[in-house]
Amino acid sequence: MSDSSPLPPVRLHSEAELARDALSTPLLSRAAQLARWAGPDTRIDAGGSLVDEQLPAAAELLGLTGDDAAADASEAWRVAVDTGLVEVVDEEEGTVTAGEELAQLTSGSPNDVLAVWLGALDTLLADASVPDLDGLVDAMDEGGEVDFSSLDWDPEAEAEFLDGVLGNLYLLTVNEDGPGDGPVPLPALAASMIVPSDMGEPTNDVLEQVSDAMMRLDDQFRLLAPVGIVEYQPVDEALMADVDEPGEGPAAVDETDVTRYGMVRLTPLGLYGLRARLLEAGFAAPAVGDLADKGADALLDGTSRFPQRAAQAEIEKWLAGREPLAAAQELLAAARGGDPGAPLRRLLCQQALSLVGAEAEPALRAVLDDPELGGLARVWLSEHGASDVPAPSEDLVFWLTVDTVAAQLAAEGNSEELQALVEGLAQQHNGFFAAAWRVDHPATADVLEAMGRLHPDKRIAKEARKAAFKARSQQGS
Repeated sequence: MSDSSPLPPVRLHSEAELARDALSTPLLSRAAQLARWAGPDTRIDAGGSLVDEQLPAAAELLGLTGDDAAADASEAWRVAVDTGLVEVVDEEEGTVTAGEELAQLTSGSPNDVLAVWLGALDTLLADASVPDLDGLVDAMDEGGEVDFSSLDWDPEAEAEFLDGVLGNLYLLTVNEDGPGDGPVPLPALAASMIVPSDMGEPTNDVLEQVSDAMMRLDDQFRLLAPVGIVEYQPVDEALMADVDEPGEGPAAVDETDVTRYGMVRLTPLGLYGLRARLLEAGFAAPAVGDLADKGADALLDGTSRFPQRAAQAEIEKWLAGREPLAAAQELLAAARGGDPGAPLRRLLCQQALSLVGAEAEPALRAVLDDPELGGLARVWLSEHGASDVPAPSEDLVFWLTVDTVAAQLAAEGNSEELQALVEGLAQQHNGFFAAAWRVDHPATADVLEAMGRLHPDKRIAKEARKAAFKARSQQGS
């Protein structure tokens, strides 16, 4: 994932909603309970962990039972210490007290609560990149140092792998062509990290790597689920069982049911947390609403890189904070210009104005004689049933046509929709190219070249290319 090009914008819940979600996550609520429970008799070891003798009491307080009760209580305690919910009073004595951050969970702002939760997320992500503790103990030398080579484990590579998986999950979630807030099959997520994009049929070696990655991710997502970043349906253990007898274990289950191989979904809180980490790492990770308090120039420029639905949502948020007439005037002023980005700004301006009510009519009438804005003003007024809308001149019709195609080129490139538009223009207007090359628009030659490239009829495509040559000659002179 490149950190230079912006990611698709994410739609986040409000901070108040996210803070409520954070407080209700199993891990943070357990950590807060332990912080309130900690007192003068609580003891920690040299690493800050709760001493073994007190783990059963901590587990009982949290209502944890079963084989993992002590481990889950220990994890919650570590989060409490790492996030400042618990503070060490005396390292030698191993005494602790409730930390200053504990008050933030009850009396702090939503942003304060989320800051504590992000600290808990950092702890869990670090833990998820560590192999099992038994393996670490076995790999420890006499001096207490871990021999990573004997573990076949690279801490940096493991952390990068998990970050990459979560980055891909984030992209799948925010991309308008992805599953949205639906779950993603674990095999697909693992394959996104292993299988080269240009590979046709994966080899057996690659498939084995995908299977190994799935098992790693299964362990990691089980660990991450309690912090609320994901909702996770684990891999069906029947699929992993080693069974000798036919008709038992994996052979007895429906292996075509993809949900048995694990399903993972980023929660709204997870989207917030991953975006925060992406921003911290230097990625451009916009959120819908970022432009609501910016000017119209920033709105039109920013949404030019947004997918369609995200752009619509951003524009709606921007308009919600403004009076219709003032908003229309600001949008029209920002849409002017002869630079390469101007046609797309005007197209986005037109889309934004379609959401503005009749109160904006004076702003549109004021630009009827504007050579750049008069066309879209006539479209808006006609669509809103206004009277006395002057008919456009032929020059204005052609100028608006060139401007529209230039905008579509900038927005979508050589799309099927643009090809259909090009075919329609050539079919509806006899002598279109004979007139189009004379249009006084900075993008005329580029538009005609694109029409020559996109039109399937060779004769018409040749006409378009000739017209483009004439337009370039005219611009040069």
